[in-house]
Amino acid sequence: MYERAKRALDLGAAALGLLLLAPGLLLVAGAAWLGGLRPVLFRQWRTGYREQPFQLLKFCTMTQQRDAAGQLLPDGQRLTALGRWLRRTSLDELPQLWNVLRGDLSLVGPRPFIHEYLPLYSAAQKARFRVRPGITGWAQVNGRNALSWEEKFAYDLWYVEHRSLGLDLRILWRTAGRVLGRRGVAAAGEATMPAFRGSGAE
Repeated sequence: MYERAKRALDLGAAALGLLLLAPGLLLVAGAAWLGGLRPVLFRQWRTGYREQPFQLLKFCTMTQQRDAAGQLLPDGQRLTALGRWLRRTSLDELPQLWNVLRGDLSLVGPRPFIHEYLPLYSAAQKARFRVRPGITGWAQVNGRNALSWEEKFAYDLWYVEHRSLGLDLRILWRTAGRVLGRRGVAAAGEATMPAFRGSGAE
């Protein structure tokens, strides 16, 4: 019953959101293009439900600048002023509503991390793949990127064990406050957060 209600909420909210936000999405896309953030839509392989990979969509926030050897410059150097604003306001996340419609994501669930991290998770941490990942989640409303990796996993696993429609609605409500307050967007000294190197490697 919960899973059917959750999916109905996901579909309805994502479809309505894309419809209502379409003009704003076009404005952001135009600003990104003019600001040199190309391609406008950033695609990245993430790990989803039952460890299956999928392509997550976001508005691009970094340039493709490279050094003399052809390697991409560090994230902090490629992140533009427009990109920082998109991240602070979480507008870069809006294309993920399409991922929700496709069934890759839910509105609420553990945030999906890059697929390259899959071999690094412990058996306990892999319990996060028992549910669909989300645009927002319990870790996001309890610190977001200001949390350590171990703290994020602890919050994610707590959510997996205690998930309910009431908890999902609570997380969505608290997410609005987090977005408006622009808290926890990045870890201290990082453009977003440090790379995950495996449990106990921090």
